[in-house]
Amino acid sequence: MRGDAKVIRKAMEIIPVIDLKGGVVVHAKHGERGSYRPIVSRLASSSAAHDVLSGLLRLHPFKTVYVADLDAIEDEGDHSQLVSELARAHPSIAFWLDAGMKRPHDNANIRHVLGSESMKGDKGDPIDAATILSLDFRGDDFIGPLSLLERPAHWPDRVIVMTLARVGSGAGPDLARLTSIKQHAGARRVYAAGGVRNRSDLEALKDAGMAGVLVASALHDGRLSPADLAHFA
Repeated sequence: MRGDAKVIRKAMEIIPVIDLKGGVVVHAKHGERGSYRPIVSRLASSSAAHDVLSGLLRLHPFKTVYVADLDAIEDEGDHSQLVSELARAHPSIAFWLDAGMKRPHDNANIRHVLGSESMKGDKGDPIDAATILSLDFRGDDFIGPLSLLERPAHWPDRVIVMTLARVGSGAGPDLARLTSIKQHAGARRVYAAGGVRNRSDLEALKDAGMAGVLVASALHDGRLSPADLAHFA
């Protein structure tokens, strides 16, 4: 190999998470939604969604943002107007929206995330290729139809592995589960969610073959720096 040859590194996408509840961004922890409180972040002066998103974009030019509309997931209202405002204000960003069974309809840059916890049953049909599937776990338990978990051939091209108990916990990602799902997913792109603490965790996830990772707490408290984020871009 020539001494001046460039080494091409495969990127892993870092996707910030915005959890909406009661009209504001909340700090998600352990998946216990009843205890979520408005977020306190060094990136923003308030918990308003526009403020938090602006702070995230000052940290790094993210191309994708994951939004969990917790009220919609729990069938207690929704934030559809607010999410549409965010999408219109940032047309170059792809917003991945989990709003339970409610599908986005009026913004080209909003992508539908279907969480397995919101699925009441599996009819055995493949999931629409344009949908992003979130396989949701609480502890060792899969939340959703077991038949879905057992039929990776029906999964779409992008799959999130969401370990709710590790969200906001600082416990580190569930590498064993992620590796297992990746093996079953074939050529599909797998995204990790829950437990990321620092750059070392990101390196481990990249080595495990993750296409991307969803992150919140480590961005807001400064454990991941702009340099860390640029390293994986």
